Amino acid sequence: MSAEILSVSELTQQIKTRLETHFPQVRLKGEISNCKRHGSGHIYLTLKDEGAQIPAVVWKTTASRMAVALKDGMDVIAEGRLEVYPPSGRYQLICTSVTEAGQGALQQAFAELLQKLAKAGYFNAERKRAIPAIPEIIGLITSSTGAVIEDMSKVFERRFPAAQLLLYPVKVQGNSAAEEVAAAIAWFNSTKKRAHRPDIIIIARGGGSLEDLQAFNGEIVANALYNSKIPVISAIGHETDLTIADMVADLRAGTPSIAAELAVPDRQELLRHISNLQSRQDRLLQAKLEGTERQLSSICSSYAFNRPPLQMLQFHERLDSLVSQMSRAITNLFSQRVQHYAAVKQQLNTLDYRKTLERGYVLVKKEGKFMTGSQKLKASDNVELLFHDGMLPAVISPAKSS
Repeated sequence: MSAEILSVSELTQQIKTRLETHFPQVRLKGEISNCKRHGSGHIYLTLKDEGAQIPAVVWKTTASRMAVALKDGMDVIAEGRLEVYPPSGRYQLICTSVTEAGQGALQQAFAELLQKLAKAGYFNAERKRAIPAIPEIIGLITSSTGAVIEDMSKVFERRFPAAQLLLYPVKVQGNSAAEEVAAAIAWFNSTKKRAHRPDIIIIARGGGSLEDLQAFNGEIVANALYNSKIPVISAIGHETDLTIADMVADLRAGTPSIAAELAVPDRQELLRHISNLQSRQDRLLQAKLEGTERQLSSICSSYAFNRPPLQMLQFHERLDSLVSQMSRAITNLFSQRVQHYAAVKQQLNTLDYRKTLERGYVLVKKEGKFMTGSQKLKASDNVELLFHDGMLPAVISPAKSS
């Protein structure tokens, strides 16, 4: 039985279907050769080892996300899918990611630690501390050399020169770098001196490869950040770099300069805010004073407020009237009493026995008693004769017979 006769296109299509179905996702390790970036942004290259080679393509959208610049002679690990290109009758690898060969193990360790810390709640938003609005002291954990300190210092000087900076120099890559960074975080948290305890910590370093940033992708630094009582801003690498330290920290900044921007307020904005607050307080105070003045004016012009003075005036008028009445009454009473006294005196004068004596009458007094009749007298009685101008003794003589 003879084999089925296929066209080239039919055979190629069958190969394409079977190959692409059988290898939907592959990871290859090899050396780059014939690497070319097309004007469209796509990258065309060949992956090879000592026994074979395969063409590969990195489309523009994938190439724009890669942190590594591909070049000939570089050992890489490429991930992607196999694809058959019928016009040329060849198969090629469509790359979804390309990393340096040494980074494969690091990425695997990164992914495993990322999953572990996420499960433990290290990345939870609710546990992260708020960044203070106006920090007085800022702790910097970075290398003592390089442009990071200079760049951040310029930002601090421009935005908020009042902040005090404390530098804890550390290695930011290589052996013992992670331990030094963790020790720096612990020291700032444990110091008892207020002058050495910052309100906020910034961990910073410049960009680099995955190996360069490895100190900030380990569990040692992650634990130190998680246990820190002081808020921490992480500024590791460039905008596109993302480390575990960035995710555990309370705030992530794309670059060290951005971290400095986020850590302190803009003094000009603060001054404007203070000025606005002062103006607002002045307006509120002025409005309060004017309102109080209106209220006082209303009270002063009210009937209830003015009634007591009016009543006092009425009382004064009434008092003056009463005084006048009392004065007239006293004067009239005094006049009446004077007239009555004069009348009584006149009556008394009329009844005075001395007036009668002045008219020639005499009072006879015997043994201290006035005699009102002759029957009480007898001859030889000693008596006293009271005249208007004095008294004379006398003796009663017997009556003469007629």
